[in-house]
Amino acid sequence: MLGLKLPTDPRWVNIAEKNIDEILIDHAHCELKAASTANSLIMSFPEYSDLVTEMVSLVKEEMSHFKMVHERLLKRGIKLGQDRKDEYVNSLLKFFPKGGSRTTQLLHRLLYAALIEARSCERFRLLSENIKDKELAKFYRDLMASEANHYTLFLNFARNFGDRKEVDKKWNELLEFEAELMKNLGTKETIHG
Repeated sequence: MLGLKLPTDPRWVNIAEKNIDEILIDHAHCELKAASTANSLIMSFPEYSDLVTEMVSLVKEEMSHFKMVHERLLKRGIKLGQDRKDEYVNSLLKFFPKGGSRTTQLLHRLLYAALIEARSCERFRLLSENIKDKELAKFYRDLMASEANHYTLFLNFARNFGDRKEVDKKWNELLEFEAELMKNLGTKETIHG
């Protein structure tokens, strides 16, 4: 369903479970970044009323997810701490060339967001199916559905705002690039790394 070309190495779950506090910290920052992305889309493309409406809802949802993760951190006696670089996202954002028309920029941003949400969904599924902590497993199973919805939301917007053939071509190229990127990731206690 997600279209990912390379699944996460199953050993990532072992790394994640051994470092679940670090996963939760990274996850909290990912939720903040997702809310920031939605805000940025509103500010950058206010003329797309349908997009603005959906992004307002998404900001609220991502912040509620942040709150849930943050509450789990506090319950464990862990402070959020500083954000760390997201090697996955930073590498991914180099795929499309900078510049182009406003529409092209919008399409690229939507495709990046769709892919990040798809990979998050896949990682949440792995956590929900494999970690021993039943409460966290349920938590990640519940969030997995939201991530899948976000993935389709962004991809559908890209397909609606751009030429479907061109968008699908770019999407497939981005998926191929991401698969190559993933060959060198999956060894760190981060949601995407």
